[in-house]
Amino acid sequence: MSHPEFLKLAVPGVRGLTPYVPGKPIEELERELGLSNSIKLASNENPLGPPASALAAIRASASDVALYPDGSAYQLRSALAEALSLRPEAITLGNGSCDVLVMLAETFLAPGVEAVFSQYAFVLYALVTQAAGATARVAPARPRSDSQPLGHDLSAMRSLVGPATRLVFIANPNNPTGSWLTASELRDFVSSLPQEVIVVVDEAYCEYVEDTDYPDCSRWLAELPNLVVTRTFSKIHALAGLRVGYALSHPALAELLNRVRQPFNVSLPAQRAALASLRDRNHVTRSREVNRAGLRQLAEGLDRLGLTTFPSRGNFLLVACGDQAGHYYEQLLRAGIIVRPVANYGLQDCLRITVGLPEQNEQLLASLSDIMSR
Repeated sequence: MSHPEFLKLAVPGVRGLTPYVPGKPIEELERELGLSNSIKLASNENPLGPPASALAAIRASASDVALYPDGSAYQLRSALAEALSLRPEAITLGNGSCDVLVMLAETFLAPGVEAVFSQYAFVLYALVTQAAGATARVAPARPRSDSQPLGHDLSAMRSLVGPATRLVFIANPNNPTGSWLTASELRDFVSSLPQEVIVVVDEAYCEYVEDTDYPDCSRWLAELPNLVVTRTFSKIHALAGLRVGYALSHPALAELLNRVRQPFNVSLPAQRAALASLRDRNHVTRSREVNRAGLRQLAEGLDRLGLTTFPSRGNFLLVACGDQAGHYYEQLLRAGIIVRPVANYGLQDCLRITVGLPEQNEQLLASLSDIMSR
């Protein structure tokens, strides 16, 4: 069939856009290579899975899926507000936290304005900026020799903020590098910016961090009205397949986000599972313990193999593999293990490995040892 040249019809920001590429699904790998019992350590998912209470909530919601969910997600927003000591009006729910990042771009970015983020920050910041037709100002990251290698250089980011800046994106901890910022340095940075510059602190992995100097930025919202904090139920709560995230902000800013938020953007099973998971603190504690031990297991094992790992406060490690990164990735696939290449971040020599269960981590280390010895 003949068709018009759709590319010419697309808005400028979309014409040159490269879609986000997720980690390879297990089903795809097993279909392609005829494998079974593969493991996925590519997408920073919680290997423990959801708490039993969340699974029960999903099953209980099955009889109601013929009905639209509560568009305002009253129960979930109320529970989040109580847990965080905030007003429900300060909370905007998303179909995952990526949905909230898109809302922020739709609300505040357009041709002629700018967004600032770091060189190795989460790739979605660049995607939403480009899609909106705004200009990306990318600050060079800290060097590999730094105490926070490849992390956010706040001085470099501050130097890029100008009259056209509308959004500044900061991931803390950052994906894919695992680096993090302390409370004092991040608070000083946000406080230094003009109030018309909105700072988005992406805390997708915040529940994994145990450092005493790591900030809970939601505590700053009353004093810093230009601050937005985004979080997710995809990581430690293990609900990635249901897509539930949220933003915390000044209520006036949340009201703007709700103008562009799609109706019923969080499904009924997702709302109920998130509510159950939020209440299950034991599962969060257990997930944190498993992650702490897994980070140590992987770091020590990779060090024995002669590979360099970067410090991380997420549930993953960035690993420098030299010119063998692509080879290791492909060979691990053939061994039924999916990790994440990060060449799309400009880190062609690195792989990102999600923390799995102890036996999964050991399988990864054994397979990698075998590959490296060939």
